[in-house]
Amino acid sequence: MNKPLDPITLPAAADAAVSQWPDVDSLYRRFDALVKQPIRPLKREALNKVMGYFDERCQGSKRLAEEAKKFIPGGVQHNLAFNHPFPLAIAQAKGAHLTDVDGNRYIDFLQAGGPTLLGSNHPAIREQVNRILDDCGPVTGLLHEYEVKLAQLVCDVMPSVDMVRLLGSGTEAVMAAVRLARAYTGKKWVIKIGGAYHGWSDQLVYGMRLPGTGRLEAVGIPRGATANTQESPPNNLDALRRRLQINRLRGGTAAIMVEPFGPESGTRPVHPDFNRQLRKLCDEFDALLIFDEVVTGFRAGMGGAQGYFNVMPDITVLGKCLTGGYPMAGAIGGRKDVMQLLAGGIGTTARRAFVGGTLSANPLSCVAGYYALIEARKLNAPALAGRAGDRMRKGLEEIINRRGLPYVAYNLGSIVHLQTSGVLLLDTSNPLKLLRARNEAKSRKHMMEEMGAAYTAHGLITLAGSRIYTSLADTDDVIDDALERFDAVFKLV
Repeated sequence: MNKPLDPITLPAAADAAVSQWPDVDSLYRRFDALVKQPIRPLKREALNKVMGYFDERCQGSKRLAEEAKKFIPGGVQHNLAFNHPFPLAIAQAKGAHLTDVDGNRYIDFLQAGGPTLLGSNHPAIREQVNRILDDCGPVTGLLHEYEVKLAQLVCDVMPSVDMVRLLGSGTEAVMAAVRLARAYTGKKWVIKIGGAYHGWSDQLVYGMRLPGTGRLEAVGIPRGATANTQESPPNNLDALRRRLQINRLRGGTAAIMVEPFGPESGTRPVHPDFNRQLRKLCDEFDALLIFDEVVTGFRAGMGGAQGYFNVMPDITVLGKCLTGGYPMAGAIGGRKDVMQLLAGGIGTTARRAFVGGTLSANPLSCVAGYYALIEARKLNAPALAGRAGDRMRKGLEEIINRRGLPYVAYNLGSIVHLQTSGVLLLDTSNPLKLLRARNEAKSRKHMMEEMGAAYTAHGLITLAGSRIYTSLADTDDVIDDALERFDAVFKLV
């Protein structure tokens, strides 16, 4: 950890989607304790019963999964489709629940990976989407009033955003942000905070999930694609300053890119003043600050993490919650002078950063996004989802302590982390530690998969067994039901 930073005042609990920021130093001590001891997986006889659930109750999903393998690599189209022992096929999503093709019902804490802040298939959005489909269809390739309305609404609620360019996904938006930063500054180096996920573009598959891993996952990506991408450890401002100083001698840094809650949606949470210090460093070294708010955008409050921390980035990347679970959820926003370099149109002759997308800003996605944000603001969804996250975290902590388990539960509002294996918390700070971590990661990853399967067999859908997204649909009754199910799983350890 770096030296202590200046104190920072965060929003009052009553006004914030994140009621309190966790004690980061304490969390890292608990992470360290978790990964230094042997894993605590399910007992073998209990695991056999868990696997029996899938054999007995999920035959329809199993048949579809086997059929999928014939036509889809690995049988899975989406990385979030938890595949141990095989992916579930979902037939219905509504509010806080999912129902699979075999009729089994689950509490949904995946929430499509985070975008459905209002809960799945919210009727207010669905009604407006159906209206647009009847009147206009999903795409025209021309201007539509709702792309203007959505852009204006984003500018209204996100403090640093003067202009918005809508794109197809968070990955596309990250690509555009990097290109825009280089075009605006005339510099080439981009520093990301290590361990973060910024999509799967060639230049950002670097230092993913575990800080210090560089090109570990860059299979099929030429070295030249990541030649100007660098990483710096989270919470280590001294290391970041040194990198900025070296870059200054080599032409300068175009941008620092960060997930403002910390890598992997706060799996490695940052000190509450970290982002403010990044802003200062960017100003000092004449670099742009890019907030990847794909997860925190609207989930951390209508003003995102930038509103919560009161730190203004130059460029903001959005996705997920932007369209409330509907497709083509991506956008880049920022200062007007920076964003003007994205000016489009065939007749544009001024110097610009080129982006495109036939389906970007289509009427279906824009109307969904507009009404998703309108409903979220009207219903105070970020704060209510955050309170559900608080309730979940407190309940999990009580169960963990009562059962004497080494697991770590914490939340950043509606983003709840449940670390049981600690696979994403391994120390990779030098080559020797990285080698050890690669060997140990296999058993810890398998344990995480087994825990995820156990949650599923007990009627709980999570993100890979280690992350929980709460939503407006998660009432006290839903959370209490879920905690009973988690308790039943932890009893099997």
